[in-house]
Amino acid sequence: MAAIRLKTVYQETIVPKLIQQFQYTNVHQVPKVVKVTVNRGLGEASQNAKALEASLSEIALITGQKPVVTRAKKAIAGFKIRQGMPVGIMVTLRSERMYSFLDRLINLSLPRIRDFRGISPKSFDGRGNYTLGVREQLIFPEVEYDRIDQIRGMDISIITTAKTDEEGRALLKEMGMPFRDQ
Repeated sequence: MAAIRLKTVYQETIVPKLIQQFQYTNVHQVPKVVKVTVNRGLGEASQNAKALEASLSEIALITGQKPVVTRAKKAIAGFKIRQGMPVGIMVTLRSERMYSFLDRLINLSLPRIRDFRGISPKSFDGRGNYTLGVREQLIFPEVEYDRIDQIRGMDISIITTAKTDEEGRALLKEMGMPFRDQ
């Protein structure tokens, strides 16, 4: 239900505002969110299989989709990693699940961060995509405190069709992303 809410808000209010703000001539020029990727690097997973299993179930619970295990491409002796060992997990969310996750992230999870004053408006990549690092998984209401064995963070990337950072920032701000003032 939450996914439908954010999508209808996008179509009914955000699109007309962005058309007016950036003087677009075509509705297809308006930037939109294409996908959201959730990534977690697991250094200890190479030695500890339990850490990998716990992370897989956590990310699946948070996103509503089964994560993919990413494996090492090369052996790195300094980190005690051999080729093919699991080094992280990731999920790519699109359409309904993406809108649902974004809605929960913006309205439920981000306000639960301790001493939260807004997210940095500087984490854009130059092409309108935004990446956000989360230090602990407890900010998500789906995760129960008693069930976690260790606090782990994750990276959340929001990929848009925006051409510039200014367009991407305007899109995410209209969606309700709590950016901190400069």
